[in-house]
Amino acid sequence: MAGSSANLLHGILEVTVFEANHLHHSLHGDIIQLAEKLEDKLHLDFAHTKLYATLDIGPARVARTREVEFHPNNPVWNESFRVYVAHSSPDLKISVKKQELVGAKVLGQATIATASLLSGELVKDWLELHGEHMHRMHKATINVQLRYFDVYADPCWNSGVRIPEFNGVSHSYFPQHTLCNVTLYQNSHLSNRFNPDFRLADGNHYKPPRLWEDLYNSINDAKHFIYVAGWSVNTNITLVRDPERMIPGAEGVTVGELLKRKAEEGVTVLVMVWQDRTSVSFLGNAGLLNTHDEETFKFFEGSKVMCFLCPRNADKSLTAVQTIEIGLEFTHHQKTVSLDVATGDGEGRHLVSFIGGIDICGGRYDDENHTLFKNLDTTYLNDFQQNSYPHADLKHGGPRESWHDVHSRLEGRAAWDVLTNFEQRWKKQAPRHIEHCLLNVTQEKFQDPTWFDPQESWTVQVFRSIDDASVVGFPSDPTQASEMGLISGKDVTIDQSIHAGYIEAIRRAKRFIYIENQYFFGSSFAWKEGQDSGCLNLVPIEIALKIASKIKNLERFAVYIVTPMWPEGEPEGDTVQAILKWNRLTMEMMYGIIAKAIADAGLSGIAHPCDYLNFFCIGNRETQKSGEYVPPDPPEEGTDYSRAQINRRFLIYVHAKLMIVDDEYVIMGSANLNQRSLAGDRDTEIAHGSYQPSYLNGQHGRAKGQIHLYRMSLWYEHFMSHCKHLTNVFVEPESLECVRTVRKVAEKLWEMFIGDTIVDLPGHLLPFPIKVCENGDLSDLTEDGLFPDTKAPVKGKKSTLLPSILTT
Repeated sequence: MAGSSANLLHGILEVTVFEANHLHHSLHGDIIQLAEKLEDKLHLDFAHTKLYATLDIGPARVARTREVEFHPNNPVWNESFRVYVAHSSPDLKISVKKQELVGAKVLGQATIATASLLSGELVKDWLELHGEHMHRMHKATINVQLRYFDVYADPCWNSGVRIPEFNGVSHSYFPQHTLCNVTLYQNSHLSNRFNPDFRLADGNHYKPPRLWEDLYNSINDAKHFIYVAGWSVNTNITLVRDPERMIPGAEGVTVGELLKRKAEEGVTVLVMVWQDRTSVSFLGNAGLLNTHDEETFKFFEGSKVMCFLCPRNADKSLTAVQTIEIGLEFTHHQKTVSLDVATGDGEGRHLVSFIGGIDICGGRYDDENHTLFKNLDTTYLNDFQQNSYPHADLKHGGPRESWHDVHSRLEGRAAWDVLTNFEQRWKKQAPRHIEHCLLNVTQEKFQDPTWFDPQESWTVQVFRSIDDASVVGFPSDPTQASEMGLISGKDVTIDQSIHAGYIEAIRRAKRFIYIENQYFFGSSFAWKEGQDSGCLNLVPIEIALKIASKIKNLERFAVYIVTPMWPEGEPEGDTVQAILKWNRLTMEMMYGIIAKAIADAGLSGIAHPCDYLNFFCIGNRETQKSGEYVPPDPPEEGTDYSRAQINRRFLIYVHAKLMIVDDEYVIMGSANLNQRSLAGDRDTEIAHGSYQPSYLNGQHGRAKGQIHLYRMSLWYEHFMSHCKHLTNVFVEPESLECVRTVRKVAEKLWEMFIGDTIVDLPGHLLPFPIKVCENGDLSDLTEDGLFPDTKAPVKGKKSTLLPSILTT
């Protein structure tokens, strides 16, 4: 029987679905059995009926078995799941379903009260199955086993990274590796004038590295192989453009020319780019997302570079509708380059893998200045990007869409896991004539470097969102798959380890969380509307529950989340408005949980939800300079484009995919914080979770290794460069002084951003344009509820045209 009130399940739910009995006693089952007996008698070649079981907590689908044939016996699954839960519901529902051409039919459903699980005792039973309107199905039962582990009983809860107890995410395809090296990059480039005055543990100055310079040098140095996987690879892009930092021989050299040259030198160059199926001739082969995939393929065609366009295929077991849906709506979103480079001592060669959020394509070149109007006729002459306005181009002038992003380089065993991912994808989807082009890259030939100081080493674990329609190597046995953290979705095996990595890092957090991400929404089962949108990832609610637990214990904790002011695209458009709606619902849910925790702790009138959680965006504003490029054909008067040009302001697009926890642990990769990136059976993604064992928080003080310096360097870019006297405040992000200081700085910059006087904005950090009341309710920061220079509502609007699976 169902419980009378909702109970919060927050922790791990271990579930095993064994088998179901006596389904034939339903009328539907008799029909199935009769039809299949007739099929056998007449030797008809029809597929037998396939059944599967699902587990739902409220509106959230949290697990489903593989499909098994119903005939000749009742279904047996014997499939186990380890489910992260943060759900409130009076009961759980286990359903037996029959797959149909479109959708599925429920044959029977069993209910378990969540109250019966809270004790943590093992529950194993044959549960009665009920049909429509909860009518008892004669003798029909399902055999299941469940056990709930509360998050507060987990030794990792609120523990930070502890050595040697912490072994990474235990149920994951790739293990955690020690003695690695990680380089963290901000933006594709940084100018010579970017010099944050931070010091390393040895007293030396922190020197931020330059991504595209390092990438150019690595490709140029490769002797054996270069493997590139991308959402987009634009062969016309030049990596090195800064005249003050020009690398000899790099000026004007495009990525396409560089890769062709390396292939001519005998290097095996493999390029695997997502195939945008909208790239057709009437769209100029650029595709609706401007990936230029067809142009990339044609550029390399006939050369020694082996390139193929890789579609996001669906598993063959899925229905025709699902196959079309996946192929058209989802992408290969990974951005990796794996190659061989000279070791630091010059004695050999080793493997390096670049991994992160920065595509090698148009619009990505930017530095800490994020200029809107400068250098349009030099640095950005052939790389002007502006996707918020129709018909925007260099002829019509700025503002350009400036770009903030992050990336990384891995060395050591973790770099090999990135290589393995590329090889698994290549073997799965490469055309037959080039599928054997992979080199036999072995660790004997390319030994991991030992030249760096072990005290400065990193421990790294690679995570993915991907399914076996895109890779080889996943076990077919459900038990083996479960041990590796892989889950089932119909007959597809799915890796959701990026999602797991985020959840476990949030649960370990002790002091603060800092996030930069292109999107931030999820936990739709807890929204006040749109609960059926399918945006089920747990990241937002895990953060809110973490904050609530800290408030209950009267402990400080702070979360900073930086997203774009609005998603890429026309701000009034259906897609952007739908995404903004999901974002708004997520924020409302989180602030509601936090406000309730404040009230329950007796802190009403003393504490405010923004003392714990804040959302920011970044933007820029520039005065006109002498000698600045003047567009020959300004945009049409009265348009968003024209208003932004007149007011000389625009957002800085946040494309980063980054989370820093307590200055000791970092997750970085290609995955956004939305359902597309975290589900595993939608967009394919790759990321890593990393830390330096010598620089952890503990009794000897705060973590002040590379992750801490990287976070400080990002803050220096966003706002600290003009308030250096407050540097000591920003060392402790969880402190109320730091939270309120950052908010004050952002609010001051916002007034300058929206003011009538055009100024050079001294920093970029802005509050996301919402107001938060003490009770958690949200309203708009702007008087008209619109983003500056637009007619687009800040709160967004649910689309009546686009399916939620596309925008979540």
